[in-house]
Amino acid sequence: MHRTLSLFLKIWMTLGYGFLYFPILTLVVFSFNASPQVTVWHGFSTQWYGSLLQDTVLIRSAFVSLQVAVLSATLAVVLGTLAAVSLVRFGKFRGRGLFGILTTAPLVMPEVITGLSLLLLFVGLEQTFGWPKGRGILTITCAHTTLCMAYVTILVRERLADMDLSLEEAALDLGARPLKVFTAITLPLISPSLVSGWLLAFALSLDDVVLASFVAGPGSSTLPMVIFSSIRFGITPQINALATLIITGVAMSVGIAGWLMHRRR
Repeated sequence: MHRTLSLFLKIWMTLGYGFLYFPILTLVVFSFNASPQVTVWHGFSTQWYGSLLQDTVLIRSAFVSLQVAVLSATLAVVLGTLAAVSLVRFGKFRGRGLFGILTTAPLVMPEVITGLSLLLLFVGLEQTFGWPKGRGILTITCAHTTLCMAYVTILVRERLADMDLSLEEAALDLGARPLKVFTAITLPLISPSLVSGWLLAFALSLDDVVLASFVAGPGSSTLPMVIFSSIRFGITPQINALATLIITGVAMSVGIAGWLMHRRR
């Protein structure tokens, strides 16, 4: 039996999706505007994409954001997986409750407080040990890893809790060492959660403004920081062009992933 949506639901769905995607569509359209005013259409042009390639500030900040996002996501997956394994596989140990709270605290902690506390930590470490030398990509990466690790820990922890332990126990009975069992059996089984955690951490790091604003230094401004500071004086067509390129890249990635999933099925 096929169920059809009522006219009321169709109208609300149209309004909801229109509210979400119409501003994005408007941004893409005005990235091809010949006028420097982003709200006045003066004809079709691709000049702002060429101008974007000559904007060294935006290009440099984009590379900084990508570098930080890749490093933060990778470190978050490694540390988050180790934390999840400790919480799920090692049973009850002294300090387990406190450790579980600390791993998930960044999820509920306001980013302003997290950013301020990390800034004070980095300043204290520099004054005491001389490391890190100022604020830059290293401090931003540490801050983003702290935040993203909490999300990865939750994803991997739920996956490990739902796993069938019989496969690991059978491998141990056959003489495999625990490290071999973890790398050959456990990691492949939890790989979907690892990939999901990496992508989520990458997106969170690439999108962050608050934490990066606290721990960034001269010459290490991320792309969201540059965009946020520039729109105070008005949105420029270069930002529309950059946003269009990001939207196109994300849409292509999602489309390729969906096509691969459809082929596997």
